[in-house]
Amino acid sequence: MRILAISIFLFSFASVRGQDTITVEECYERAEANYPLVAQRSLIEKTRGYTVENALKGYLPQLTIGGQATYQSDVTQIPVEMPGVEPLSKDQYRIFGEISQNLYHGGTVRQQKRAEEVNAVVETQKLDVDIYQLRDRINDLFFGILLMKEQIAQSELMKNDLSSALKKVQAGIQHGTALRSQGDILQAELLRIDQRIIELQSAEASFREILGMFTDHLVGNSTILAKPEWTTGSDAIRRPELNLFGLQKQGIEANRSLLSARKKPRIELFLQGGYGRPALNMLENSFDFYYVGGIRFNWLLSGYYTFRRENEMLDLRQQSLDVQKETFLFNTNLTRNQHDAEIAKLQRLIQVDDEIIVLRMRVMETATAQLEEGVISANDYIREVNAADQAKQNRALHEAQRLIAQAKYRFTTGQ
Repeated sequence: MRILAISIFLFSFASVRGQDTITVEECYERAEANYPLVAQRSLIEKTRGYTVENALKGYLPQLTIGGQATYQSDVTQIPVEMPGVEPLSKDQYRIFGEISQNLYHGGTVRQQKRAEEVNAVVETQKLDVDIYQLRDRINDLFFGILLMKEQIAQSELMKNDLSSALKKVQAGIQHGTALRSQGDILQAELLRIDQRIIELQSAEASFREILGMFTDHLVGNSTILAKPEWTTGSDAIRRPELNLFGLQKQGIEANRSLLSARKKPRIELFLQGGYGRPALNMLENSFDFYYVGGIRFNWLLSGYYTFRRENEMLDLRQQSLDVQKETFLFNTNLTRNQHDAEIAKLQRLIQVDDEIIVLRMRVMETATAQLEEGVISANDYIREVNAADQAKQNRALHEAQRLIAQAKYRFTTGQ
């Protein structure tokens, strides 16, 4: 019954639901929302809006302004002299403006828009992958605090046992049945435990402060960290990296479609107007305005020169991506199996810890009675108290390690 009461005392703080209780999942959410890198998400979205908007401008009429001044070695001449017709000058000038509207462009604009959108999603997913790594750091802080809290609680229990023994020894000293040195030994051990509690409280306060900085939430001594009730769950891998691999594959396919679209012919309407010498009338050797409009066909055949090589480069990127995904899954499954084995080991250790604690507590109860009767010394009593304390500390440590292993299992599998 006593060991049951001690176990309830050690872990009851984690199941209390007060006004200021926080779970590890809430810490994940707060840390991810508070992390400075999150600001990058809005920047990615703004960039995506700009790039997609620019791509869609390919549907709009395109305006071109140009000009040229040339000198040529010869000009067109009429072999017959005609009155009022001057020979063309060898220096010629032209300035013009042209507006054109695509009728067919092989789907280049549509594929460019798709490529930009996929690229933005890929960048956002990369950000999610980076932010996901925060969970591992939160696990270390959150469960580190739980471990220290339990160690402090156990130290307080040990302190109570020693204080009770000290009172009995002091009563014996007053009646002349115990030596003063026995009381001094117990008093010194109490001071040593106070030192350990101070160290643990200092470390806990430091962890709480760092966790508060990550979550932008005050995690003071009054804040209760709820111990999760986790199971190992499914073996399926749901890490954000897998989504990233899938999106990167979509990006490669989008670039492949864009590459195909760029080697197709283009048809467009155009209207050009300008001012120059000569204008459209080649017999007029004077500056004049002109305009010309119509439909134009354009096919850049040089795209075929590099198409095969560029397509092969995309194939290599795809193969490299497949290798990265396989490597990631291999390493992740290996790590998951290691955590699974660690959880099973710790569960067995905790069962043995419970048996050891029962035995050690029985021995300590006997030692307490013997100390009161003066059969054993204070050193012998402290040795048994320390042995019982060590058994409880081992149990608390293994319990915290099990929670950490379960958290790492969930982190590794993305559950």
